[in-house]
Amino acid sequence: MNDTLITSERTGECSDERTDLLDTLAKHRHFLRFTTRDLTDEQVGLRTTAGELCLGGLIKHVTSAERNWADFIRNGPSAPRDITSMTEADLAQWADEFKMLPGDTLAGVLAEYEEVARGTDELIASLPDLDATRRLPKAPWFEPGARWSARRALLHIIAETAQHAGHADIIRESLDGAKTMG
Repeated sequence: MNDTLITSERTGECSDERTDLLDTLAKHRHFLRFTTRDLTDEQVGLRTTAGELCLGGLIKHVTSAERNWADFIRNGPSAPRDITSMTEADLAQWADEFKMLPGDTLAGVLAEYEEVARGTDELIASLPDLDATRRLPKAPWFEPGARWSARRALLHIIAETAQHAGHADIIRESLDGAKTMG
């Protein structure tokens, strides 16, 4: 068995943890964006499954989630969206994150996602320590007093992106039979 080191596709050098994490995130971002190839603004707003999700809305949601977790890494906890205490207006605004609204365009949604992605990548590349922790905000889904490292928050961004890339693939296949892979 050959035990030769393989270099990173991104840098051409031996891989380190940050490169591996960012390469993995880039791969899943690509899969998510790829589900919208050759579609119109109207098509990315269509619900094609029993759920409420559409392709454009998924990208908007992932953009928001990534922005919020990157902000957590930079600044620590902020008030979480506790659905049980949201007003009707808060719930409506939150629900809008999952759909294409009048005036939303695929190009605009993708551009905002790219901007947030670029910021996250720069943040991760410049962090002095991936092990640095911050206290999680108070929320019913977090253990009181729990802390997450920057690494764990980034892994959460990766998981969220990968999960929704899978959702997007199902929505796209239901729309016109196109698949991300295969």
